[in-house]
Amino acid sequence: MGLEFKPDWEETKERWRAWWAREYIGRCALAVTAPRADAPDVPPPVPLERVEDRWLDFAYRMALCDWRMRRSFYGGEAIPNWNSGYSGWNSIPTYLGCPIVLDEGTGWWDPILTEGKLTDHDFRALTVHPRNAWWRRARAMLRAAAEASRGRCVVGVGAFGGCGDTLAALRGTMRLLEDVMDYPDYVREFELYLMRQWTEVFDALHAITREVTQGSTCWNDAWSPGKHYVAQCDFSYMISPRTFRDLFLPAIEPQTRFLDHCTYHVDGVPAYVHIDALLELPRIQCLQIMPGAGKPSAIHWLEMLRRIQAAGKNLELHLSPDEVRTALAHLSARGLYIRAECRSEAEAQELLRDAERWSRDRG
Repeated sequence: MGLEFKPDWEETKERWRAWWAREYIGRCALAVTAPRADAPDVPPPVPLERVEDRWLDFAYRMALCDWRMRRSFYGGEAIPNWNSGYSGWNSIPTYLGCPIVLDEGTGWWDPILTEGKLTDHDFRALTVHPRNAWWRRARAMLRAAAEASRGRCVVGVGAFGGCGDTLAALRGTMRLLEDVMDYPDYVREFELYLMRQWTEVFDALHAITREVTQGSTCWNDAWSPGKHYVAQCDFSYMISPRTFRDLFLPAIEPQTRFLDHCTYHVDGVPAYVHIDALLELPRIQCLQIMPGAGKPSAIHWLEMLRRIQAAGKNLELHLSPDEVRTALAHLSARGLYIRAECRSEAEAQELLRDAERWSRDRG
């Protein structure tokens, strides 16, 4: 059965299953979005007066998602994914007690483990308590979204934290950079504990969303029939390959085993030095390559991208429509996931047809 905003939902799920299995689907996986040709000519919901309400008021967030999805064409593997935005309020640092300040575009955590040495803080005292106000709000909003989205769209588990980044939020980035030199063993132990907290949060959110989504998705809009999330350690941007392997990979590895399907978010060119370590983890099925703001697109690192494919990993790239042909000329379409935004539905349809002509199965 199709979804209101994705009539070919059943066929799309089959292509996603094949993509995860590294089967060739006749072209690359291509999630292409564009303004719908028959988009209703209605203005977006009027923003609420308080910036906090714009993030936290469910009726407003639902109206905004509905307005966006009614105006969007979801072509190929693109899926209509309800989300409440990425301000950071619905993430593990707030569930563990970090205050957050919300502004128009995002949110900012205040660290809570700022005093003394890292070893002065017992990580076992940090738990996601059922009565935490942010955690209660996040689950309530997701339950309401799941109920309102039945038959219309899918609901992802969101973006609620990753290895290294949660501890950086709790401790402060500069302090954690000192901690990895001064207390490496305790950082590793701390991270393993936080990953156990992460898996409990995922399970709670997945239990709410899995029925309406018929599986799972998160912020990268890749669908899985099982448990899928985009693992990450953006903190790794600032550390050496040895430090990453010693202190953070031990927590990422069990995360990959916990998930049925795991994409890893390689965020920023300096993080590329960790790709060799990531390729060694058999349960990472896909690497998402994001060069970072102000950098050329991912196709400027073709040798690295081909090396990732040669290692048997799927690859996720965000490209402009005019870069898709170049990517397909140099990369195997098998296991390749490209996200692109077009200016019109007609352009998106043309790109999907062209991708079938340009795609090659290079093993």
